[in-house]
Amino acid sequence: MSTLMDEEIKRWTAKRKAALVLEILQGKTSVAEASRAYDLPPSEIETWVNDGRKRMENALKANPQDVRDQYEHQLKDLQEAYGEAMPELRARKKCSPC
Repeated sequence: MSTLMDEEIKRWTAKRKAALVLEILQGKTSVAEASRAYDLPPSEIETWVNDGRKRMENALKANPQDVRDQYEHQLKDLQEAYGEAMPELRARKKCSPC
């Protein structure tokens, strides 16, 4: 395993996760070996690897959509839905004894 991983790990930062994922993708270690070495569930490491692959694919696209853009788009959609639902909710609240 890399020198980044030589010290005792108290907290798995994004940098450490990325280093481990890179070692797995390069074939320097396996999920099973990393799981034993760092006392982590294999499913957790596999999630990191899958997330890394997804984000790597997005980063290499001709027009990547970064995470902030995705969240802003989702927020806009939710705000529109909230705005559309508010008049109906207010009307129902006023007419609750009806």
